[in-house]
Amino acid sequence: MTYDTFLGPLNHVGIAVPDIHKAIEMYRNVFGVTDITEPADLPPQGVTFAFVNLPSGQVELIQPYGDKSPITKFLEKNPKGGQHHICFEVKDIHAASLAMAEKGMRVLNEPRIGAHGTPVVFLHPGDAGGVLIELMETPKEAH
Repeated sequence: MTYDTFLGPLNHVGIAVPDIHKAIEMYRNVFGVTDITEPADLPPQGVTFAFVNLPSGQVELIQPYGDKSPITKFLEKNPKGGQHHICFEVKDIHAASLAMAEKGMRVLNEPRIGAHGTPVVFLHPGDAGGVLIELMETPKEAH
């Protein structure tokens, strides 16, 4: 299989936080960011999220939601929080998933709907230089 475009634009950097409201206040009060979405729950992903909208992209703040949140384990190792993942856009999430698997990358999930309302998959950090990478299908309205 050939896949002509591996990565599109960097969409966001995901930051795991123990308290999303404190994190939002830090971005407002320390950095002066005014364009921050209200926190929203995404139960299928096990997160509560908010986007800090910047001229060059977004920071996604993610806090555990529910007992089985994948963020809980991360915060146990990093109690103050920290960079959790980076997210790149791709044209077709299914084609990108197949291409990544063919190249030996461990794709951690079947495509599922992420915080932007488009399908996402995650690539194992052990295959990506120690970084958890999220691939996100470019939202249709962005075309």
